[in-house]
Amino acid sequence: MIRALLQGPLPRLVSVGIVLVAFQVTLFAEMRPLDVAIQVVLLLAAAAGAGAGPQKGALAGFVLGLMYDLRVGTPLGSSSISMGLGGFAAGYVTTITVDPQWWLAAIFTAVGAAVGEAAVPVVRAFVGEEAEVSSRLVTILPVMAVAGFLSSPVLVPVGRWCMRVKRQQWKAMTEA
Repeated sequence: MIRALLQGPLPRLVSVGIVLVAFQVTLFAEMRPLDVAIQVVLLLAAAAGAGAGPQKGALAGFVLGLMYDLRVGTPLGSSSISMGLGGFAAGYVTTITVDPQWWLAAIFTAVGAAVGEAAVPVVRAFVGEEAEVSSRLVTILPVMAVAGFLSSPVLVPVGRWCMRVKRQQWKAMTEA
């Protein structure tokens, strides 16, 4: 049982997640394009979904969301729901293709990032925090989608590595 835990995706995901949460609360808290804080942890969850599928994307979002909640101090599980939704959404749209090209994975990551970010105020209101769905989402969602699109060439391979998913190798059929 311990061997299965250590050989699964959790050790890789936690190690990369620690680094990204540290970047999130330091570097990316200061870099705010259009006064929007880029949620790098959510982008990794969406990229893991785009690279590994909906179940693994939801798992990545849940684990990364718990790590983010523990660091920031928000109610435990509130970020994991929204990040899990983002990872699941990015992975679910990959069902339309067998192995998405890089530009499709970038679009799927952007969709997952936008879904995850749109779920944040809804989840926060459901948990009981003061969070309102405001007109600022009109600015936040496109910025997060563009950030997801631009960061996907780096984050999708990292997400695949974290979730222990290898790209499919296509082989030509040989004549018998």
